[in-house]
Amino acid sequence: MAKAFGAHVTVISTSEGKRKEATEKLGDDSFLVSRDPEQLKGALGSMDGIIDTVSADHPMVHLLGLLKADGKLFLVGLPNKPMEVPAFPLVMAKHNITADVEVIPVDYVNTAMERLIKSDDRYRFVIDVGNTLKAE
Repeated sequence: MAKAFGAHVTVISTSEGKRKEATEKLGDDSFLVSRDPEQLKGALGSMDGIIDTVSADHPMVHLLGLLKADGKLFLVGLPNKPMEVPAFPLVMAKHNITADVEVIPVDYVNTAMERLIKSDDRYRFVIDVGNTLKAE
């Protein structure tokens, strides 16, 4: 259906077995083997949307990595187990966008905890273990 509306369609499968049918019979534009790291790497961040029709338990990390920043993942399959969604691919940032943090030495941890309880924290605390250990 997406192809009929002019979309570029990619079939993602766990093996090469469906390539011929996907490209010849269905007329899809491209084919990815989800177990091939090189193919996935080449398609990272390239998809506007993915329709996931798999009903078996499967990793979501690969699919999420294929989506563009505002990409949509539509779950149509019904796996028997709850799906685990890794956070890392959801929060990746481009253009050197980072979080503001307050870097603290190890010996400041108790004070930082007290500040958290008082809501006296403006940024996330990051404990600089490496430099603290080198200083001692």
